[in-house]
Amino acid sequence: MEWGLVNRVVPDDSLDAAVEELLARATRGSRASKALGKRTLYAQLDRPEADAYALALEVMAAASQLDDAREGMAAFLEKRHPTWS
Repeated sequence: MEWGLVNRVVPDDSLDAAVEELLARATRGSRASKALGKRTLYAQLDRPEADAYALALEVMAAASQLDDAREGMAAFLEKRHPTWS
C-alpha cells in the first residue's frame, strides 16, 4: 500500500466481500465483448504502438455494431439493465 501497488486495502474481515464486489465488477457486461477485448489485447502486444492503436480503433468500430453493443446502448438510453446474448 505504501508503494502504491494496490488500488484498495480492506480489513481482513471485509476481504471476502471486497473480492466478491471486485469480481462482480470485472465480470459484468457481455461475454462476447470481453472475449473480443482479450483477443485484441493479445494481438496488440507485439505490435508497434501506432499499429496497436490502429488495430484497437478498428476493433472498437466493429464492436460497436455487435448485438451486445447495441443492447448495451439501448439499455443505457432506456435506463434499464441490459440482457446480454
